[in-house]
This record gives sequence, structure tokens and C-alpha cells, in this order.
Amino acid sequence: MQSTASFWEAVRGAANSLRSSKLRSFLTLLGIILATTTLIAVMSVINGMNRYIAENVSNMGADGFRVRRMVMIGQFDPKKYLEMQRRNPELSREEFDFLKGHATLLGESGMETQRQGTVHLGTEQVDGVGIQGVSANMAALMNIQTALGRFLTEGDDQRRQLVAFVGNDIKERFFPSTDPIGKELTVEGRPFTIVGVAKSLGSVFGNSQDNFMMIPVETYFKLYGSRQGIGYRGRAIDHEYLFRAQDETRMLLRSYRHLTPGQEDNFAIVSSDSLVSAWDNITGSIAATAIAVVSVFMVVGGVVVMNIMLAVVTERTHEIGIRKSVGARRVDILRQFLVESAMLAASGGVIGVLLAWFVAVLVRAVTPVPMAVPFSAVLTSVALSAGVGLFFGIYPATRASRLDPIDALRVES
Repeated sequence: MQSTASFWEAVRGAANSLRSSKLRSFLTLLGIILATTTLIAVMSVINGMNRYIAENVSNMGADGFRVRRMVMIGQFDPKKYLEMQRRNPELSREEFDFLKGHATLLGESGMETQRQGTVHLGTEQVDGVGIQGVSANMAALMNIQTALGRFLTEGDDQRRQLVAFVGNDIKERFFPSTDPIGKELTVEGRPFTIVGVAKSLGSVFGNSQDNFMMIPVETYFKLYGSRQGIGYRGRAIDHEYLFRAQDETRMLLRSYRHLTPGQEDNFAIVSSDSLVSAWDNITGSIAATAIAVVSVFMVVGGVVVMNIMLAVVTERTHEIGIRKSVGARRVDILRQFLVESAMLAASGGVIGVLLAWFVAVLVRAVTPVPMAVPFSAVLTSVALSAGVGLFFGIYPATRASRLDPIDALRVES
């Protein structure tokens, strides 16, 4: 009970000391404030990007994956890229039919291909539209939701209909205030009837994901051919079967292409997990650099805190002598200065948290970078700051506790 009362007395004394020297306390904490702000800002960027990639960039869901002719994730390697260009043949419709007929762990599978085109309505046009040929189940495979009308159907695909499911950018450009369902758009001289509009997907790093026009994949093949640019999408029967479904797909494609056990895959399979894993590898380097910078700031901040606390001990030597002469124990003096040092550093951590939060709000408002401040980063930063204060406050606190009360009283206050 006495120990608890003594602790809270130390807290009150430390708070009074910090309030009485606001400017000195703030200048002392600059290193810790910068360290905390840097740590939280970096963790916020990494956390926000992880969420963004998992939720928006891959559009495969937790149990989906893609098959592509070639994929490069991470650092671009020109030599490896040229090697894959030479070694990897285009995916084909026949391979997809073989895969679909033999796979047992796929709940859904679809085919897709794409090219850039210009969409017209009268004298108006939109350039750089992604003209995508897709299977009728692609809405489920890509997690696309319908805002108006319907998605493409198997009947549209089998009859090679000139129908289109468009992104929100197309709708807003040509039909901002009217219902676009049943209206026609022209692509390279061919009229396509709009049957549906997708809910807005937003943007990735400032690039819109809504500037697309989906048409039945068989219609696409009829108009543009099927010799290049084909990709597959698959969805496992359940998330726990995702890796087994990918392995089964790899085995079936290797079998179809007659690859021997010693030969490398001449195709690529990528899932949300692999994208997030690749991003984690990149952010690992960023985090390591940030930790090094934060460590330097923290050490500098800690040394400054220690110097200031030594100055405080010198200033309050007479006060320490009075406290000891009226019964204060050595542990009471030690606790007082340790608490003051920890509170000083923790205050810097709190200021750093507030500054980092303001930076995150500002960055989200003026840039496409998705920052999300994780609560764990806040706790870690404040705890680390307080820990630095405790560690670097040990020497000043020990020195204060060892002062002889008679010698301390002789020092003028």
C-alpha cells in the first residue's frame, strides 16, 4: 500500500516537473518524437498497402488464383523476362478445356483475355478502355458486383452476342444521368448493347479500375482471335484447398504440355497469397531500414534524456537532501527519477503518435497511398519510448538515490 502511494506520488512529482519546464522537455524529446513518427508512418504505409493489395489489387479473393503465360513479381529481371518470353508458349482454349474437364478441386474456372480499345457513342469517345473477353462466371471469379442490369450469361457466350458489361467510368462518361441498359456503344465499328454496369471498383495508386468493357469470351475470340493473351482464373472448392488446387492445376498443365520432372514450368500461377508474400518481401527491406533509422533516433533521444535528467538531479540536489532528511528512502528517490524519465520519454511517444496520425490523414487526403495506422504500432511506439526513458534514466536515478543527505543539503537550491 505504501509502495503504491509512493509510486503515485512519484508520478505526480514527475508530471509537475514536466509542466514546469515545457520547452526544455519538448526539445529533449525531439529525437524520440521523430523516431516514433517514423516508426508509425512506415508501419501505417505497410499495413495500408497490405490491406489494399489483399482487398483491391488482386481481385481473386481468398480462395482464387490465376494462370498466366508468365508473371514477374517483385524486382524486374530483364534476363529472366526474355527467358520466359522464349520458353513459355501462349495459353490456349484447348488447355483450358482439358484443365476444366480433369480438375477435381476447382469450384469455378474461367477464361479471360484483353486488349485496349476506343469506345464511341456518336461523336464522343473514350480511349484506352480495357476490352475484356470473359467467361460467364467471371463476375464471381473477380468479385465484381452488379450496380445495374445483369452480368454476361452462358447464352451470350454460346451465341457470340454483341453485348457488354461496362465499368462505372464508361457509364458516367456516356450516360451520367440516364439508364444505360439497352443502349448501344460502338467499338471498332461494331455496336455492343449494354446489359449491365459494375459497381465502382475505385482506383489503384490513382489509376481507375472502372475503365473497362467486358464482352463474352467467345465473341472476343470471333472478333479478335484466340492465339494470344489468354489467361485462366480458378477458385478452389474451399480456401483450405487453395494450395492443393494450385498444385493440381500445375500438374495437369505440365501433363498436357508433356513436361518432364526436371523441366521448369513454362507457365505461371499466382494467387492473392503469393502477391501479399511478394509484397511482404519488399516491405521487409523497408521495415529493416526504418528500424535502423528509428534505432538511431531512439538512442540519440535516450542520450539527450539522460543528459537532461543528470542536469535535473544537479538542480534538485538540495531538494533530494531535504527529502532524505525527512525519511525518504533510497528506493523512493530512485523511483521518482525513473518515473520522471519514463514519463518524459513516453510523452514524446504520444506526441509522435499524434503527429504520425496527422501525417496519415494528410497523405490519404492528398495522395493515393493507402495509410492505415495499426493499433499495435501505437502501443509498440509508446511502450518503446517509455522503455528508452527507463533505460537511459537508470544512471541519473541511481546517482540521485546515492547522494549523501548531508552533502546534498549543503548545496544551495
